Amino acid sequence: MATHQLAAMADTDVLVIDVGGTHIKALATGRKKPLKIRSGPEMTATEMVRLVRQATTGWHYAVVSIGYPGPVLHGKPVSEPRNLGGGWVGFDFRKAFGRPVHVINDAAMQALGSYRRGRMLFLGLGTGLGSALIVDGVLEPMELAHLPYKKGRTYEDYVGKAALQRVGKKKWRRHVTDVVKALKAALEADDVVVGGGNAKWLGRLPKGVRLGSNANAFVGGYRLWTHHA
Repeated sequence: MATHQLAAMADTDVLVIDVGGTHIKALATGRKKPLKIRSGPEMTATEMVRLVRQATTGWHYAVVSIGYPGPVLHGKPVSEPRNLGGGWVGFDFRKAFGRPVHVINDAAMQALGSYRRGRMLFLGLGTGLGSALIVDGVLEPMELAHLPYKKGRTYEDYVGKAALQRVGKKKWRRHVTDVVKALKAALEADDVVVGGGNAKWLGRLPKGVRLGSNANAFVGGYRLWTHHA
């Protein structure tokens, strides 16, 4: 697993790209509003780079951070994304952008932007379940979604988008609360952040749990360069 150390913010202009199943969002240092590009099953890595470069003509940035919706090992995607087109594994992002690039799991990037102190667990409620743990400033991306939970089903089976559609908001909220409590206890987290696109459907959060913001993905993308600058 890749580890990243939080440090003081580097004085580098960064383009942050948050790759999602429905939209790709991009924001650069000094800009206020992210641009949004519709994605989907036809969105390949090549097409993503083409559209982002086209939409950011005139933007100034020296390096690029990419939040990728899937497992990343040593800064490279290790499997193709479920809800996008292909060509991501083995793609040369540095060559395509003509600048240094860091690729990180999207949940890990949002976790990095949400971190305050201590031992923080991040859970991203989107199409699936993203997860990351930060302990004393050191980030460990995790893949908790497909671990067995109960009744022969995984954590993702209970709290992913399909579960929300299958059982409805009320029951899904109960499942989320149960899963959050179980993982908080197992990983001895003193701070839990729940983010991702479906976090907006949650009601009251359990004690010791706070709501994340998708904007934190961009903060995480900037912070990603602090260790490597």
